[in-house]
Parts: sequence; C-alpha cells; structure tokens
Amino acid sequence: MNTSSETAASRGPLDDRTGYDEAFLGEVVPLPVPANGIPTVVLPYTHFTVVHRPDRRFAASTAVCIDGSKLVENVDRQDDWNLDPRIPANQQAGQAIYADNDLDRGHLVRRLDPVWGTVDKANKANADTFHFTNAAPQQNTFNQGKKLWLGLENFLLDHAAKFDRKLSVFTGPVLHDSDPPYRGIQVPLRFWKVAAFMQDGKLASTAYILDQSPDLSRAREQAMAGAKGGPPPLGPFRTFQVPVADIAEVTGLDLGPLPDVDLMPPVRAPGDRWHRLESYDDIMMRN
Repeated sequence: MNTSSETAASRGPLDDRTGYDEAFLGEVVPLPVPANGIPTVVLPYTHFTVVHRPDRRFAASTAVCIDGSKLVENVDRQDDWNLDPRIPANQQAGQAIYADNDLDRGHLVRRLDPVWGTVDKANKANADTFHFTNAAPQQNTFNQGKKLWLGLENFLLDHAAKFDRKLSVFTGPVLHDSDPPYRGIQVPLRFWKVAAFMQDGKLASTAYILDQSPDLSRAREQAMAGAKGGPPPLGPFRTFQVPVADIAEVTGLDLGPLPDVDLMPPVRAPGDRWHRLESYDDIMMRN
C-alpha cells in the first residue's frame, strides 16, 4: 500500500467496520491508492472502503465487494447523509455543496452493491453508503448515459453468474486540477469504474468512464461559473468503455494486476480507445 496513505483511527459508530477485502475474489486485488504520493486517508465501511483525499475533499477511489448470491432485497433507502466522524468536517464535501442547486449527491459505491450477507450487515452497509465521503456532485438530469452507468453492476453480475457471482468494483471521480471551482471545492467532470471478477478460473477486468463535461461550444467563463456562485453548467452524461490502463493514467492510481487482465479487445486507432456505450450490448469482452 502507498506509504502516503494512512488508516483513520476508528471511533464511535463506525469502529467495527472492516471494509474492502483484497482477497474477496480468491486472488489478491489491492486497494487502489495514488501512485504519485498524494496523501490519502483509508476509511473502511461495511463491505467497502473509501480512499479519501483531504486536499480535494473527495474520494480518490472506492472499493466494494459484491456477493451477488447473498444480496438482500427490499432494504429501505434512507437518504440520511452524514459526515464521517473519523476525519475533520472541513476535509469533506458536505451538505453545503448540494444545497439550493441542481446538483445531486452522486453515490460512488452504489447503494445496493454492499447490501448483502446478514440482515444486520446489509442494513449497516446501506446506511454506510450515505456518508459524504462516498459522494460527489453530479448533474441531476437523467439520460441514457447515466442509466447505463447505474446498471453496470447488474449487467456484470449477470455476466459473472456464469462463473462466480462475485465482483470487486472500484469507482471514483477523476480529480483534475482544471475541474471547475464551486463553493470551496472543484466539481469533478468525469467518473471512473473498474470491475474485477473471475472468468474461466482467471482474474478479469473491465473499465468505464462517465462524462458530465459541459458542452465544449460554451465559453470557458460559463463553464467556470461556479467560481462566482452558481454551479458550472454540466453536460448530459455519456458512458464509455475504456482500457483499464487509461483509468490508471488519468487518475494516477495504482490498479495492481487489473490493467493486465482487461477484457476489452486491444485497438490500434487512438480514437477507438474510448468506446461510447449506447446499450449494454456495446460492451466488449474478448473471449
């Protein structure tokens, strides 16, 4: 693990959380941490972990274990968002970021993903996903691109059902220095996701990008409007399948063995590396 990362001291209602299991799939897949020495704090929750960047007040990465054979259905959505008591409030992007605007608190670890096991564990996991450390601002419009993004885990679990109904899923915002400022934070314009699973007895992975960049035809002054009080104008969501290696490059994260087991077929033309998804049928998994 990156030596710049440190595990937050547990206390209070979260002191029994064990977080992401690196050996969950049967092969070790380490927690993604910055490869460039950026300081982070590792925050374990129920069946998932957040690698938090205090300097940006958002997660650098999240990692969740999903056991599709043990998912608990009909767990009530609470929408009771809380700061994590293990780190200072001023290192988190809390409710003030989302008040009186059209920004959604976008879950990084999807609410339903860690909700498995005993009823008690499932309820804890459900509540744990409603920490601001597991959120980042997203456009509140809903289009096909976001619909595809929100259903990726279901699609991949259906695929994995042929082999082993377990997934390890890694998600986070792409944190760039050029992200537009707003209320003391910078709004991420892209989000990434990497899924790992066993296929034919071997580790496999696929990767995706969700893009909410504003229309490039707009003036930069409009895109940077958040610096003057209003949130930047975000664009409609577009979802792409991308090489796992590209996620490591754009995020600066160490993704361990996952770039080498990518199921996306290699492409020669640079313009074909990011494959826009219009439906799940467009997802490429080489045999």
